[in-house]
Amino acid sequence: MVPGLQVLLFLTLHLLQNTESSMVHLNSNGYEGVVIAINPSVPEDERLIPSIKEMVTQASTYLFEATERRFYFRNVSILVPITWKSKTEYLTPKQESYDQADVIVADPHLQHGDDPYTLQYGQCGDRGQYIHFTPNFLLTDNLGIYGPRGRVFVHEWAHLRWGVFDEYNMDRPFYMSRKNTVEATRCSTDITGTSVVRECQGGSCVSRRCRRDAKTGMQEPKCTFIPNKSQTARGSIMFMQSLDSVVEFCTEKTHNVEAPNLQNKMCNLRSTWDVIKASADFQNASPMTGTEAPPLPTFSLLKSRQRVVCLVLDKSGSIPITRLTLMNQAAELYLIQIIEKESLVGLVTFDSTATIQTNLIRIINDSSYLAISTKLPQYPNGGTSICNGLKKGFEAITSSDQSTSGSEIVLLTDGEDNRISSCFQEVKHSGAIIHTIALGPSAARELETLSDMTGGLRFYANEDVNGLIDAFSGISSKSGSISQQALQLESKAFNVGAGAWINSTVPVDSTVGNDTFFVITWTVRKPEIILQDPKGKNYTTSDFQEDKLNIFSVRLRIPGIAETGTWTYSLLNKGATSQLLTVTVTTRARSPTTLPVIATAHMSQSTAQYPSRMIVYARVSQGFLPVLGANVTAVIEAESGNQVTLELWDNGAGADTLKNDGIYSRYFTDFHGNGRYSLKVNAQARKNMAKLNLKQKNKSLYIPGYVENDQIVLNPPRPEIPEATEATVEDFSRLTSGGSFTVSGAPPDGDHARVFPPSKVTDLEAEFIGDHIHLTWTAPGKVLDKGRAYRYVIRMSGHSLALQEDFSNSTLVNTSGVMPKEAGSKETFKFKPETFKIENGTQVYIAIQADNEARLSSEVSNIAQAVKFIPPQVYLTPSTPPGLSTPSTPPGLT
Repeated sequence: MVPGLQVLLFLTLHLLQNTESSMVHLNSNGYEGVVIAINPSVPEDERLIPSIKEMVTQASTYLFEATERRFYFRNVSILVPITWKSKTEYLTPKQESYDQADVIVADPHLQHGDDPYTLQYGQCGDRGQYIHFTPNFLLTDNLGIYGPRGRVFVHEWAHLRWGVFDEYNMDRPFYMSRKNTVEATRCSTDITGTSVVRECQGGSCVSRRCRRDAKTGMQEPKCTFIPNKSQTARGSIMFMQSLDSVVEFCTEKTHNVEAPNLQNKMCNLRSTWDVIKASADFQNASPMTGTEAPPLPTFSLLKSRQRVVCLVLDKSGSIPITRLTLMNQAAELYLIQIIEKESLVGLVTFDSTATIQTNLIRIINDSSYLAISTKLPQYPNGGTSICNGLKKGFEAITSSDQSTSGSEIVLLTDGEDNRISSCFQEVKHSGAIIHTIALGPSAARELETLSDMTGGLRFYANEDVNGLIDAFSGISSKSGSISQQALQLESKAFNVGAGAWINSTVPVDSTVGNDTFFVITWTVRKPEIILQDPKGKNYTTSDFQEDKLNIFSVRLRIPGIAETGTWTYSLLNKGATSQLLTVTVTTRARSPTTLPVIATAHMSQSTAQYPSRMIVYARVSQGFLPVLGANVTAVIEAESGNQVTLELWDNGAGADTLKNDGIYSRYFTDFHGNGRYSLKVNAQARKNMAKLNLKQKNKSLYIPGYVENDQIVLNPPRPEIPEATEATVEDFSRLTSGGSFTVSGAPPDGDHARVFPPSKVTDLEAEFIGDHIHLTWTAPGKVLDKGRAYRYVIRMSGHSLALQEDFSNSTLVNTSGVMPKEAGSKETFKFKPETFKIENGTQVYIAIQADNEARLSSEVSNIAQAVKFIPPQVYLTPSTPPGLSTPSTPPGLT
């Protein structure tokens, strides 16, 4: 897909982890259940585990001091991949897995660059997804660049656990302070240093002092802040934890509210310590008494094993034959197309009693699948006892000489059962992971408890085979080996009239094509099928293999590697009445060394009490590289059958934290009653509009050097990324299930305009052009980020704090001529600040609120700054910074 990138082997985590899946919990000031997982693509290295232990031990002490004796790391599990050699000290994991790890160790997002980072895209105070360290970061001496590894871990842990943000800004490293001085973006301002530009040509580099831009008055591009090695400032860890003196987070007293960083933008100018104090961790932990250091962390070494899955399927009398057919269609597809090769799979069916249909069978070839699929239930009968089904599932696993601990059970039911809680303790003791699929609106309400207590996934499917297939397709391996995982390219349903044709296309991109299946299902009569590959080769109905179970489906496995390009299919309903036809296409990565494009999704919460705000998140990536410009849509279906389609945005506005980070987001407010909702996301790229973002965002600060004894000592320059910051992505299609969520207290009508205000404007920008201030921002909606706001209220002040603390009494800007646009549109507005004397150095701070017709107001926007700068006719050069004896070269540097 991208020249020079396909050959890289960095098979990594691509599942969007729900932060609730983390096993971390706080017990008497100590964090327990922390999981650090090593990717299967990382070669075995005897030095890696000792380095991880040393980092965590060092971090525990630093964290304890930084949080005023509140938190430390009590126990940590290190999960090594199945590809590593076995050792006696390696234990079998229970619910620990790579895709739910708090920290992953994997190769970098590009072939160079080892900056640690945290995947974090929630709101202020929301927990992140995972911390990513590279093997090279853990095994090489980075002390001068990042500081001690333990300190870096604490910096990233604050992102992950408490939802705070960086206090530096690599895109805006300097700003104009209210005192009309150019300052480095930092917290606190007590951190001292100087600014230089480093210029390299060939093998030699020279450094010189920064010049001021004659047009803007700011520092020139590539100007870098160099801190003094010796400091007295104690904060902040979210700016530069590498400094010896830095041992705390910025507090209300030391916080720099002027700095244009993400912490100020996302957290309404609150300090990092203020956000941490509001966390559940802080509220539930008092400082430890005494003066003793906390106990050292303990470590458990775990080794991943072969996947063990048992299907536990309901065949009770509450399931009509049509629904049983849907279940069998989806289960067969899971067995043949989704489950990974070499997995151990068993089958249990249950009604009021349960039966082991097959003990564990190793999935090797077609006969392996058939041995299980031929035992799928044909007729429903009896009552519903979910506990009996689960117990037989455990028995199927243990009778095959496997441990239930760490094994997976896929539990599907449509019936009510008020006795599920009777086996909760046994389920918890088993150590098994229970994935639940609720089929239809009557499925037992306690199902989700089974998933939540065991770290499993939860799904809801209504009366259609697509929902079931999408649910089964979402239950893939948790090992991190993405080349083994099945990917959905298509999942469509068509209501086709008698004698009518339907035609459609699906792209197969060059990152996939191995083990590709086209599956057609029907409800009345098998249709006529014509499938054409990109080179014009036709496959017809006779090429599709009919199912021997008479479950109204046929499938075609494309021999070898599927051709890259657009595939076209046509279906003819040969029946006398209309019927439902579905098309599902699955595939796998083209090769173990090819990184496929992945789309994954989840909701911000798995349960919601109306009117709490929920956010849909989808991540589209190739490896660790975000895919930009994709068309990403979410379909959310309520138990009532009501469907809502949302276009998700990666525009840095509304629910979206960062622009162009490959995370597509949107608020969801269209609730239609209580109960379960399902989430499905489709990501597509057409006409070469999508791009790969080669520039990693939100990474740890790469320290360029230090001023020490009045001399500048520079670190090696950061490895340069490719000249192009984006690369074209060919057309693709991906479909993924985001699981299910439950809602309570919601009205049935879906009218929420009087409940939710417009969303907060988070990307307001201001600039003086002549004597006018030009504003730009992204339009919010009538209801959060949907629809059109009624009006804007814009206010200004000479002080940012006045807008933050007393917006309603700040100077009002006349916006009578502004008509809000549809949510997501780009807004522009210019005005002359009449109450200000416009002269060189004039600073105006501006903020905006949006109102809807119900007189509900958004939160006050981020505060934008406009500075009037009049270029001098003769510009004075700044004084020489320490260590620079000439305008061009620091002493000792060539």
